Amino acid sequence: MHQIHFIPSIKHTHTHTISILVPESMATKERKILVAVDESEESTYALSWCLKNVVTENSKDTLVLLYVKPPHTVYSALDGTGYLFSQEILNTMDKYRNDVAETVIQKAKMLCKDLQDVSVKVETRVEIGDPRDVICDVGEKMGVDMMVVGSHGYGLIKRAFLGSVSNHCAQNSKCPVLIVKKPKNTAANSPRT
Repeated sequence: MHQIHFIPSIKHTHTHTISILVPESMATKERKILVAVDESEESTYALSWCLKNVVTENSKDTLVLLYVKPPHTVYSALDGTGYLFSQEILNTMDKYRNDVAETVIQKAKMLCKDLQDVSVKVETRVEIGDPRDVICDVGEKMGVDMMVVGSHGYGLIKRAFLGSVSNHCAQNSKCPVLIVKKPKNTAANSPRT
């Protein structure tokens, strides 16, 4: 059974008093917001913008910071030029990918450090795969209420070759997607409000 909160009475010009009953679930909505982060300035700007414009201090929101590592590349014993990849090189490449993931997550957590004093929870996740698909899949599996992604602002040609993560998420996600575009003349850490 839901607890009921009373909203203060509203007086009309007549002497009638109206009391409105609101279920607790409507009084304090808890949202789960997924923010896709990567090593770009656009991603940093999107997270900063979200912290200033979406997350509120009085909310009971959960902010999920998601970094998607590129998929493991399948190497044959020889690369395309005939050079042999040793296990040591492959291990070094994996260590580098892990270091990048750790750096991105730590930077994102630093931006969220002011949330420690409020009721907003911060979770982090690192996944592997194509960011376009992984972001949508994680959002669906976690039942997020909203996704926030940055826009790299690629031109037509670059977007055709690389694909647009933000556009893919907007088209394929089952929840609202907020695409935050960093203005060209704005520093990464100072989003407009």
